[in-house]
Amino acid sequence: MDLGITGKVALVTAASKGLGRAVAEELAAEGASLVLCARTDATLQATCTAIRAATGARVLGVAADVANPADVARLVQAALAEFGQVDILVTNAGGPPAGTFEQHDAAAWDAATRLLLSSVVELTRAVLPGMQARGWGRILNITSIAVKQPVAGLMLSNSLRAAVTGMARTLATEVAASGVTVNNILPGYTRTERVEHLASAAATRDNISPEQATERWTSEIPMRRLGEPREFAALAAFLCSERASYITGTSTAVDGGWLRGLY
Repeated sequence: MDLGITGKVALVTAASKGLGRAVAEELAAEGASLVLCARTDATLQATCTAIRAATGARVLGVAADVANPADVARLVQAALAEFGQVDILVTNAGGPPAGTFEQHDAAAWDAATRLLLSSVVELTRAVLPGMQARGWGRILNITSIAVKQPVAGLMLSNSLRAAVTGMARTLATEVAASGVTVNNILPGYTRTERVEHLASAAATRDNISPEQATERWTSEIPMRRLGEPREFAALAAFLCSERASYITGTSTAVDGGWLRGLY
């Protein structure tokens, strides 16, 4: 299937590894040029080099922390200087610390808000006017299955990724007539470093091993396994494509059937 994004420019955050990298690789394979960011420049540049070699895509790597508004502005400015526009925005950020309500003070809430919510707002604010002016744009937010079924011990992530969902759904209606779609994609338990960290946190909390924590999750997944980043990236690329032009305002899970709700 030709996704119709050859020549489009995609900005993907937290893209040096995990889900962000998988999405970047998929978009590059479909012909998009990339602007990638991550906090660690060495890892980011290695990822950029690997994607260029594998796909022949034009790839710009900009070290940036999306929790810092100044870094977000610099990132978008670099994208515009290199490519002239941003057609596709994929927002992604590492998860905040696990923990219960009592374990997080005001500083932790402020940091998580900047990381998970404010970053999406600022990135969207920076690229949306250009998308509207050209009559074409794709905004895709990587959130979590926790926005539909909260996960125990993830107070910060459960709360703030749900806030992103509310913002995105409202924005989708506001910009739909201008040719810009806004969707959310919800990863389930996927084989990434983040899930390894969550397994360690669950092991400490419940006095079990990380392996037992992972086995507990897989026992709850109808497919009885963790997802692979490339499986997640396949849907992400489609939602960023021309073929998905009539899909907006959705929150779609890639979770092996873990969510039990009807919507």
